[in-house]
Amino acid sequence: MMKKIILANPRGFCAGVDRAITIVEKALEKYGAPVYVRHEVVHNKYVVDGLKERGAIFIEEIKDVPEGSILIYSAHGVPLSVRHEAEAKSLTMIFDATCPLVSKVHVELKNLHRNQYQIIMIGHKGHPEVEGTMGQVNGGIHLIENEADVDTLPIPHYAEKIAVVTQTTLSVDETKSIIAKLKSTYPNLRLPKNEDICYATQNRQDAVKEMAKVCDAIIVIGSKTSSNSNRLKELGENLGVKSYLIDFDYEIDSAWLTDVQSIGLTAGASAPEVLVEGVIKKLQSHGFSSIESLNVIEEHMIFALPSGLRD
Repeated sequence: MMKKIILANPRGFCAGVDRAITIVEKALEKYGAPVYVRHEVVHNKYVVDGLKERGAIFIEEIKDVPEGSILIYSAHGVPLSVRHEAEAKSLTMIFDATCPLVSKVHVELKNLHRNQYQIIMIGHKGHPEVEGTMGQVNGGIHLIENEADVDTLPIPHYAEKIAVVTQTTLSVDETKSIIAKLKSTYPNLRLPKNEDICYATQNRQDAVKEMAKVCDAIIVIGSKTSSNSNRLKELGENLGVKSYLIDFDYEIDSAWLTDVQSIGLTAGASAPEVLVEGVIKKLQSHGFSSIESLNVIEEHMIFALPSGLRD
């Protein structure tokens, strides 16, 4: 039997990641190196290393940005305190590479806060998107990571004004079960107008669900720091398929391929296609000679660049 690679579609870059990387590249072209970026612009080692080589300097603290510099906020968004600190410095230019779908959650959150809602955020503690979103308001917001955390919330069950928002890169199924528990605990819970989990996270997870039905193992290309890539690996495992998360082709262990006839291949939203091509070559060298595409949905989303960087 011929060993085959099943290639998930969609995979890899989403519109928000594409936009964020392009903002850094265009800023380097227009203003020259260095440009400063607060936090890794996207969570992918290959992308970040490539931008470093071209003159991007990644910092965590605004105090490390010299006066007169160009500053870019990462795709994950930043707390208001970071914006205020940056605006107080005399920087030449600030570009915001926050994903528009994350910005949508920021707007939603600020409206809820203005209307005196107690807000629950579902997300991963310490993730920059969560810190950025929670930092849009001063207090009145509670972070939960799982169903068990619902029981620890210091909010009375009969609270009138209570709402939930989520990180954009969570597991769709896990979030549904947490929201179900919140709804049964808080009858007045207000849900997001549209799902906060973004289209690309949802689509890549849907593709893994389909892939898991026809594969003996799954490889996800993405960095360990990438939330959406980790969710793809977990999803494969939860569906009973051995799943591996790697940055580069050389991390593939030939033991993973023992007794595997068909291997699923996908990439997180911050992983470039060049890494997929490298993994395909590596798998071909292990006898996976046929490639099939598993098409789940077509994506057409494009986000505009900031006006100062448009051609």
